[in-house]
Amino acid sequence: MSADFSDDAVHNMRNDPQTQTLAPRRAPGKVIETRPDTLRGLYPPIEPYESGMLDVGNGHRIYWERCGNPLGKPVVFLHGGPGGGCSPEHRRLFDPARYCITLFDQRGCGRSIPHASLEHNTTWDLVDDIERLRVKFGYEQWQVFGGSWGSTLALAYAQAHVNRASELIVRGIFTVRREELQWYYQTGASWLFPDRWEAFLAPIPLEERGDLMRAYRKRLIHPDEAVRIEAARAWSMWEGSTITLLPDDQLAEAFGDPHYAIAFARIENHYFVHDGFLTPNQLIDGAHRLRDVPGVIVQGRYDMATPAHTAWALHKAWPEADFYWAPDAGHAFSEPTILHWLIEATDRFASAS
Repeated sequence: MSADFSDDAVHNMRNDPQTQTLAPRRAPGKVIETRPDTLRGLYPPIEPYESGMLDVGNGHRIYWERCGNPLGKPVVFLHGGPGGGCSPEHRRLFDPARYCITLFDQRGCGRSIPHASLEHNTTWDLVDDIERLRVKFGYEQWQVFGGSWGSTLALAYAQAHVNRASELIVRGIFTVRREELQWYYQTGASWLFPDRWEAFLAPIPLEERGDLMRAYRKRLIHPDEAVRIEAARAWSMWEGSTITLLPDDQLAEAFGDPHYAIAFARIENHYFVHDGFLTPNQLIDGAHRLRDVPGVIVQGRYDMATPAHTAWALHKAWPEADFYWAPDAGHAFSEPTILHWLIEATDRFASAS
């Protein structure tokens, strides 16, 4: 972690999450499971009013953009993956008249360079990058919004820099614990998607299937580009074909685009074989740090990629946050009830000081 950010005592988060003096808890948040009769949708499409590349060292340059109202409430959007990159739809989760929206492509993906790079690419490098962007734009605090892997990164950043998060909105909760990874990439989810699991297994010989993440790693860093692409597409399309409650073949095919898949699969796999560069249960154990941060947790009841067990564990560790179940949804932010509760959350916090 850069010395520029030592005032936030990030080392406490990394090395001893129980050392912070505990203040009295705020009142518990509400827990709601419903599908409203009228569902909110995305705001209209917008374009950035400025964008650029930030040199974050060690050969990495990250793409950033700002959208909406330059004088609006600051928010940073953290995309999924890791390795997924931002899309124009992500800008539309926030009222552009009331928010100044910062989006960026994390190291190695999207428009950031070098593409698909694994060097100097860890959770804590990304936490540093978020803080560099906050300092660059001169914000004392900003809202932190992340889904899936973005929820992991949002929790890591907010726990490390708790005084910099005005609010925290997280969706599809993922904390990179070993049991979460084993569920999706070794056992568990395969029982629900046996046909799609066969496609995921296809690049891996039978004798290597006892540890699929490591078997994939060997192929995703292979010197032969054809081997890398075959593995990347299989890895990426497994996720693209299992993250919605109802099948979405168009989404699955988008995940199979070779340029997208190679960054997505290589970076995800790199993080996952290293347990997210986190200690066991770190983000759940550290959730007590968030007790004074207004928060919202949104979770699809039938999320197969990041099952609800983890979201509930976060709720128990951080009961002050409001918890919204989407009773008719899987994992994707675009599923109607998940999207509704996310828009409701960003609207509610838009005027908060």
